[in-house]
Amino acid sequence: MLSMQMASEMNQEACCYVSPFKRLVGPIGQVGYERTQLACSSYSSSSMENEPNAKVPPAAAAGIRFLVYTKKSSLSFKTNQAIVLIVTFLAYTSYHATRKTTSIIKSSLDPQSPDDKTLVGGSGWAPFNGANGTQLLGDLDLAFLFVYAIGMFFSGHIGDRMNLRIFLTIGMVGTGVLTSLFGVGYWANIHSFYYYLIVQMLAGLFQSTGWPSVVAVVGNWFGKTKRGLIMGIWNAHTSIGNISGSLMASYFLKYGWGWSMVVPGFMITLLGLLVFLLLPVDPESVGLDDRDEEEEEEDNLPTTKKIDITKPLLNSKMFNSKIKESPVGFMEAWKIPGVAPYAFCLFFAKLVAYTFLYWLPFYISHTAIDGEYLSNEAAGNLSTLFDVGGVVGGILAGHISDRLNARAITAATFMYCAIPALYLYRNYGHISVPINVVLMLVTGMFVNGPYALITTAVSTDLGTHRSLRGNSRALATVTAIIDGTGSIGAAVGPLLTGYISTQSWTAVFTMLMVAAFVAGLFLTRLVVAEISTKWRDSRYGLTASISRSPAVEQV
Repeated sequence: MLSMQMASEMNQEACCYVSPFKRLVGPIGQVGYERTQLACSSYSSSSMENEPNAKVPPAAAAGIRFLVYTKKSSLSFKTNQAIVLIVTFLAYTSYHATRKTTSIIKSSLDPQSPDDKTLVGGSGWAPFNGANGTQLLGDLDLAFLFVYAIGMFFSGHIGDRMNLRIFLTIGMVGTGVLTSLFGVGYWANIHSFYYYLIVQMLAGLFQSTGWPSVVAVVGNWFGKTKRGLIMGIWNAHTSIGNISGSLMASYFLKYGWGWSMVVPGFMITLLGLLVFLLLPVDPESVGLDDRDEEEEEEDNLPTTKKIDITKPLLNSKMFNSKIKESPVGFMEAWKIPGVAPYAFCLFFAKLVAYTFLYWLPFYISHTAIDGEYLSNEAAGNLSTLFDVGGVVGGILAGHISDRLNARAITAATFMYCAIPALYLYRNYGHISVPINVVLMLVTGMFVNGPYALITTAVSTDLGTHRSLRGNSRALATVTAIIDGTGSIGAAVGPLLTGYISTQSWTAVFTMLMVAAFVAGLFLTRLVVAEISTKWRDSRYGLTASISRSPAVEQV
């Protein structure tokens, strides 16, 4: 009897505890009541069993399940965010590292100087060491980037319809195998142009899986506040991948150009397995509810800063959780306000950026600096400074666009500033190595800044546009459209360079300056919209309280 009375009293005390809490939270009291009961239930069961609740969905990555099993408790929201940042950063770093290798080995395949038709680095590799070797290398770039651009549109479409962890793994392993097959031509003594052409085309197809996948995964986990800065820092993987790929390929070049392809190919394959084992695609895939984490974070923040701190970019619950989401169609995504102008701007921005990506080491090794030609290895190492400037430019563009709340103004300004930077690098970069270094850093900053901003923060702005009504299955498609259109420009730039450079490198730089100018022009309407919004806000004493660009919302 005594034990029954004590149990009854404890039960009443529990009810007294829950009831006032329910009245306190008001309209959402039911949620609070259910969460309290769940907490009590979990606590009771864990107390009885002396073991914490550490359940994770079976669909979660094997590595995540192992960590949960080892830790005996679920991983926190922040821990999963850290895993996502690190894994996606390494993944896309490896994509760009393998992409950069072909630009390093060009000077070994075609060592002939276009200026005086003399050999500046060995006898080369047939068929690329002939009179039309430079054009053939340009054709390889075109094949890779054209298939990459077309594949990008399909990759975004597929990525919104399947498990991104598996999709990304397939892309990375396939890229590693094909990059290695290109290098195998060195030991197999393959001199057929069509062998290298087919390998590059297939490599471009698998490479196209990377960008839509990593952007969509990051978009599932990170909020809108300071999106430009966060993604500007995260997007450093592009430049770091270029740098690491250049250094790696340059180092192994002395052992034979095949090693410069096989080693990076092996590394991206290993990282692909890491993605398969560790990447949590979204909070639901690891049994987390993003709303719980939001409320925990907001408890420690001032009232005015509780919005969008940890709220994922993609949250289908924001409108009606009962509505089953369907992937956004290709043409429907094109109709999202702002997608077309940014896509065409990126066409010309990537034309400039990828011309440097594929031809800068070749240009440096074939251009006398202070009267001397640099070795292939030295030229490859020096070219990495362009990407160092790109890291700074990406972070700076993201930070400025956040502070000004003006994506279009920032991107257009950087593109216009790239024009004098390109002119100065072409006309004064050959004077001395120090001058070349400074001008290369500045050029890299202005060229890669808007490219990084548009492919990250702007893409996620548009992929979560309010016209989508919270549909979380649009970001990969929107990202693929913008970056896919840009990648067509990335194919055109290196192709034209392969032909124009045989006549004059000055003509190549003129083409790049025109492209930078046109890129800025495509953002004119968005720039006007942002300026008009800011003028109106300042006139009426309003402050920008939203995190996305006014042009993205209004156009």
